[in-house]
Amino acid sequence: MFAVSNSIFAQSDKIDVFVNTEMQKRKIPGLQLAIVKNGKIIKTANYGLANVHDSIPVSNQTLFTINSITKAFTGIAIMQLVEAGKLNLSSPVSKYLSDLPVSWNNVTIQQLLSHTSGIPDIVDEEESILISPYGEAAAWKQVQTLPIDFKPGEKFSYNQTNYLLLGRIITKLSGMHFTEFIIKEQLIKAGMSKTIRAGFGATKDVVMHAAGGYRYSQGKLVNMFFAFPLSLQTAAGMSSTASEIADWIIALQNNQLLKEKSSMVALWTPAILNNGKNAGFSDLLNGYAAGWPIVTRPKHSAAAAVGGGRSALFVYPNDNLSIIILTNLSGASPELFIDEIAGMYMEDMKN
Repeated sequence: MFAVSNSIFAQSDKIDVFVNTEMQKRKIPGLQLAIVKNGKIIKTANYGLANVHDSIPVSNQTLFTINSITKAFTGIAIMQLVEAGKLNLSSPVSKYLSDLPVSWNNVTIQQLLSHTSGIPDIVDEEESILISPYGEAAAWKQVQTLPIDFKPGEKFSYNQTNYLLLGRIITKLSGMHFTEFIIKEQLIKAGMSKTIRAGFGATKDVVMHAAGGYRYSQGKLVNMFFAFPLSLQTAAGMSSTASEIADWIIALQNNQLLKEKSSMVALWTPAILNNGKNAGFSDLLNGYAAGWPIVTRPKHSAAAAVGGGRSALFVYPNDNLSIIILTNLSGASPELFIDEIAGMYMEDMKN
């Protein structure tokens, strides 16, 4: 692996050494990094290969599939509709969508956002495929016949049906398809031209400068292809660059995407279960808010969007610091080492 780094911060060499070490340890082919401090991008860097088979290096133009980081964009879209007075997070889904199973009707918008709804999953998470082999419409019909998994609010259970429903709500209340709404109200406002050109579900299409997707199988690096049907592209469908995501975070924190302080609080406040506790993916990602996993701890809490085990962004709102890492390896899990980079800016950082 090799590094190509652009930086205006004195610690660039230290970070580059650390990133290269992690890439070698985790056998990550290619990685893109951006760091935001006090509202400005202070470092961008490209490492390794975007496409292994043709030895094409990662560059500023390289687009990475961000998988479930897409949900963070969906969370902001929902909060924009809340600000517009079109939506209430505590209202039941039946207020906005009809013809749903009766057992789904009292699930709230907040419970959809935070994966605490109990609605059955339209995706087999083990295989990352729809529950029906006969396509999107058949899977939608089948999932509506299944019993709920648990009482709403009882626990956290990651579920793509939640975000399918949120997409339908965004489309209905905004008067445009959810992809158009996200482009208009977020990507254009944040100046994300490369992300816009890539489109949603871009791995089905030929996209200029797109990084390959890889995973390890029996110790061997193999190609990995990812695509979600259109109805699920609120859950995982976008491709972007680390620097454009940095611009999006800056736009969010500069009130260009959300206007009210209460909206930002709601965006990053983890849901409370019926037992009064938070829950999330792990001991680190121990809460889930409006499309954003949350790291709750005494110091240096973070809103921590993650995608496909390959990409992650941590926003440390109390520290005016954000770190974005995009990779092309499923299983790279950059969320496990972002805190160490953050510790180079915060001396008292404790994992």
